[in-house]
Amino acid sequence: MRRRVFQAETLFGPEITERELLGIAKELGAEEVPGWGQSERALLRDLPRPGRTLVNEFRASILAGGDPMGDAFCEIRSREHRRQLGATYTPHLVVRAMLDWCTVHQPPARVVDPGCGSARFLLDAASRFPRASLVGIDVDPVASIIARGNLSAFNLAGRSEVKLLDFRDLKLHEQFSPTLFVGNPPYVRHHQIEPKWKHWLTQKARGLGLPVSQLCGLHLHFFLATALLAKPGDFGAYITAAEWMDVNYGELLRKLAIRQLGVRSVTVVEPTAQPFPNATTTACITSFLLGKPQKTISFYRVASAAALGKLPEPKRVSTERLESESRWSIFTTSGSRVPKGYVELGELCRVHRGQVTGANDVWIADPTVELPQQVLFPTVTRARELFAAGTRLADATRLRRVVDLPVDLDVLEKADRRLVDSFLVIAKAKGADRGYVAEKRRAWWSVGLRTPAPILCTYMARRPPAFVENDVHARHINIAHGLYPREPLAKTLIGRLVAF
Repeated sequence: MRRRVFQAETLFGPEITERELLGIAKELGAEEVPGWGQSERALLRDLPRPGRTLVNEFRASILAGGDPMGDAFCEIRSREHRRQLGATYTPHLVVRAMLDWCTVHQPPARVVDPGCGSARFLLDAASRFPRASLVGIDVDPVASIIARGNLSAFNLAGRSEVKLLDFRDLKLHEQFSPTLFVGNPPYVRHHQIEPKWKHWLTQKARGLGLPVSQLCGLHLHFFLATALLAKPGDFGAYITAAEWMDVNYGELLRKLAIRQLGVRSVTVVEPTAQPFPNATTTACITSFLLGKPQKTISFYRVASAAALGKLPEPKRVSTERLESESRWSIFTTSGSRVPKGYVELGELCRVHRGQVTGANDVWIADPTVELPQQVLFPTVTRARELFAAGTRLADATRLRRVVDLPVDLDVLEKADRRLVDSFLVIAKAKGADRGYVAEKRRAWWSVGLRTPAPILCTYMARRPPAFVENDVHARHINIAHGLYPREPLAKTLIGRLVAF
């Protein structure tokens, strides 16, 4: 049975208090749902008993698909107060769309909401999966009691449990398989996260071989905790803010999505749609299926929460490509749509701009400078060199040489080292050791040219780009892009790609 949309009448006056709200939850049967903690029990002492008429009105509204207690809670608690715990309640329209996607899998034996709030996700899941047990987790005792009241109003106490607990501390019985993880992980910025949990994040992420930053928000902690709890065959969908797709600290989730979680799709809702009331943020829904590595991830972008019910044609991107990309939001924009019958170049090749030298007048060698041949590399340093080559760069004699010294100069023979030391005196006199680029290198004197790319492409040359086979294995600086096939290609295929 599908729960229908219902805009409940305002059943609570402006003077209703948290304690009166807890009294309503108690009368609705909150105590019947197991998992109580001491702090929750303490809140039930000496509660005012609400009138039966009011309780019945709340019950009728809940059974009709509303969430009057959750709505009242959001009115009583200020946004500032709720923000400290990352409590943002998900609109029913979004809840339903996310659960719709979850019905394509085998029905779960258990549904877990890691930040259940008033149990909106659990209530929707209960009607879809009538044999599943329901587990709600929350750190706010008022919210957890409200969740119990809502579950009991639907006579779900017998298969429900609400735990007053941090999701990162959760232990699950393994006999329930598969488990559906669904919800809206709390959004709390890193500076509000306790040091012990930052240590937890670092330890657990490194244990999985994942990059980690102390700047990660709480929702990234919850994704990691899910990957640690879940077993192959478990699946789910979380809605979060979308900044993890592009920011540096989001690399943890981007790698986790591919390697451990088995992310299947990423759907972005435009910030102008305001999917969360009173919060101007881009929402991102991530669905996953553990134990089944994905070759591609589907990306969607919708203009409104209502559009989640009928998604457009996805942009499918290979996980191999995503591994090498530092920004994922580009795959959700309309400009990234690929015409039917075509693929993006990035699906076939890794594309890397050439190295920035930081001081071309120093590192592009003057022919009169005496240096060992082993540190001088024929390099494409001007776009016109590629335009002149046609479709194949077959002669390196006209290319200039770039000086690329090893980080450890002690590997050089004594005679070569003397030549290099003399060159570095000149380089320092020209300020090559003081520029921004030089300061960011492992060693200021080591340019770090990329390995030769099989295909070179001009970059921002004020004319259509030239694609050239690199037969002479020339290096390239930042006037060109290097194309590196993701899979080994025969020379004939490289030629055909360049020609196309």
